[in-house]
Amino acid sequence: MTRIFSGIKPTGHLTLGNYLGAVRQWAEVDQHRADSLFSVVDLHALTVDHDPGRVRRLSRQAATLLLASGIDPERATVFVQSHVDEHARLSYLLECVATDGEMRRMIQYKEKSALERARGGSVRLSLLTYPVLMAADILAYGADEVPVGDDQVQHVELTRDLAVRFNQRYGHTFVVPRATFPKVAARVMDLQDPMSKMGKSGDAGAGIVYLLDEPDVVRKKIMRAVTDSGSEVEYDRETKPGISNLLEILAACEGGDPEGLSGVYDSYGALKKDTAEAVVEVLRPLQERHKELVADPAYVEEVLRRGAERARGMSRPTVDAAYRAIGLLPPVEVTAAAL
Repeated sequence: MTRIFSGIKPTGHLTLGNYLGAVRQWAEVDQHRADSLFSVVDLHALTVDHDPGRVRRLSRQAATLLLASGIDPERATVFVQSHVDEHARLSYLLECVATDGEMRRMIQYKEKSALERARGGSVRLSLLTYPVLMAADILAYGADEVPVGDDQVQHVELTRDLAVRFNQRYGHTFVVPRATFPKVAARVMDLQDPMSKMGKSGDAGAGIVYLLDEPDVVRKKIMRAVTDSGSEVEYDRETKPGISNLLEILAACEGGDPEGLSGVYDSYGALKKDTAEAVVEVLRPLQERHKELVADPAYVEEVLRRGAERARGMSRPTVDAAYRAIGLLPPVEVTAAAL
C-alpha cells in the first residue's frame, strides 16, 4: 500500500491556506487511499526565536484541528514529531550525507535568514539544516508520497537526492519519495497581498483567514480583500492576482474550476460575497468538531500517545538499518543474566 507522510509546523494558528492547500485533502482523500502519517512537526518550530509555551499551545491546537478536519486516528497515524526519537536520530546521519552548498541553496533559507538579519537577529544553525530534518521525517517511514504545496518542492527534491546518495554509498536503505500536489488551491495567497502566500506566521492578520476565526471575522476579511484594477472578473494570476486568488478559494470550497467561475460574476463585490459565504460554510463543521475535541483533552492526548507509539514502530527498523549501513557499532544488549 502507498505510504504518505506530511507535517504541519506549529509556528502560528492554522489558516485557510493550510486547510484548502493540504489538510482537507489529507482528510478527504489521502487517508482513504494510502497508509498515511500526519505529524505536528514541532522541532521545526525551534529554528527561529520562539516562546516555548506558545509552541506547546500551538502544537496541541494543530493536532486538535487535524482531528477536527476529519482525519481518523483509526485510519491514519497522527502524532507529534518530538515524541518519536527516530526523527532526530536520522537527521544527524543525513547531515553527514548532505553538503553545505545544498543547504545554502534552499530558497526558504535564503528568504528567512535575510528576514531575520533585517530584524537585527541572529540566524540559528537549525534554520540552515532543517531541510535535512524534513528529509528524515519522510525517509524514516519509507514514504512513497509527500503531499506538498509548490513552495516545498525543493525540499522534497533534496530528500530524494539524499536518499539516492545514501543508498548508493551505503547500500539500499531508503525509499525514494515523490511530491504530490492538490488539484486546486495548492497555494492560497494573502488577501491583502495576493503575491504572497497566506502564511500562519505572518506579521498581520488582516489578509489571513484563520481556521478558528468567527464567521463575521471571515466575512469582513474577505470583503476587504485587495482586488485589481479594472472591473472584469477574470482568472489571470499575472494581471489579476487578487481576483484570481478569490476565484481559487471559491473553487476550492465548492469543488469548481476557478477559470470557469470567472465567467459567472460581473462584479468584484458579488464574487467576494459568495467567496465569504463559501468559506464560512466550509469552516463551520471543522469549528464545531474542534469545540467538541477541546472539551475532551484526554481523547486528544490518547490519540497522540497511540500515534507516537505506532510511528516509532514504523520508523525504528529503517533508522536502525541506516545506523548499521553507515558504519555505526550496534549497541550492546543488556541481558537479564547481566543484571
